Amino acid sequence: MAITKTVPQRTDDRSDPASSVEAEGRHLNSPLLLTMLMLVLVLLQSPIRRALAAPVMQSWTTVFVAVMVQALPFLVLGVLLSAAIAVFVPPSFFARALPSRPALAVPVASAAGAVLPGCECASVPVAGALVRRGVTPAAALAFLLSAPAINPIVLTATAVAFPGDPEMVLARLVASLLVACAMGWLWLRLGRTDWLKPPSHPSHDGQSRGEAFWGSVRHDVMHAGGFLVVGAMAAATLKAVAPESWLRTAAENPVLAVLALAILAVVLSICSEADAFVAASLSQFSLTARLTFLVVGPMIDLKLFAMQAGTFGRAFALRFAPATFALAVLVSVLTGAVIL
Repeated sequence: MAITKTVPQRTDDRSDPASSVEAEGRHLNSPLLLTMLMLVLVLLQSPIRRALAAPVMQSWTTVFVAVMVQALPFLVLGVLLSAAIAVFVPPSFFARALPSRPALAVPVASAAGAVLPGCECASVPVAGALVRRGVTPAAALAFLLSAPAINPIVLTATAVAFPGDPEMVLARLVASLLVACAMGWLWLRLGRTDWLKPPSHPSHDGQSRGEAFWGSVRHDVMHAGGFLVVGAMAAATLKAVAPESWLRTAAENPVLAVLALAILAVVLSICSEADAFVAASLSQFSLTARLTFLVVGPMIDLKLFAMQAGTFGRAFALRFAPATFALAVLVSVLTGAVIL
């Protein structure tokens, strides 16, 4: 007598409408979240309006929007250049363009920063692309520091902002180049590979050059843009709560004046194409203190720290930023004593 074993038929919960509804009910979807958020905003519109009308919030909004409006176009420029380097420039180009010895590649890369008409937001993704293409990190970092401070647009803006002090242009050029080269050589001497996280980038195997280019652009805009927003928010917060009386007090002491404008450059996070006009307006400070403002700002500020941490890793930014700040202040003071 044959015994047949009955196997119970498997039911797929995904095909059961009741199960689907129950599973969907356990998760909040995006339209529901948006509806709830809009409802909360409508119910709390009066207190929100009063909070936004406060002077401190108006100051915060003004600084945040100003930083974003100034920086975003140049961030996009840097992203486009980064994508072009990653997709269209062969790795052998950099082997021919830069000296084989890293110690010589650092000053060459620093001087090459003069040809990029962009600000610090543009230099970060470009430096990341250079590292991905095999350029020695010391040379890429030297380019990252020099490009925002010595390109023709920035130097022209400095000459226009200081018509009665043309030596400010030379002082800014010399000090910025010295800091960029010194930081590159310092990285060669003391830098460790585990501090520098190689910038990640999506793979474009099997894609055309056009598809790879726009894929790289989308990746870098989303990646670097998020850290730009974080840095702009931090800059706006500190600018809104810092008393203006501190500046007037600091200007009376030469040492405090230099440190105050160095810290102010970090906090304000002004684009390098516009910082010369801000420095010129701080007429109560000495030229050396204002030179420090112009050298520190394009090399390290709040948004730059956030972008560098996102591109090269937090371990790198926590070491690179303080060293850059200290060296920029020291070189600015020495340069100002000689040229100004």
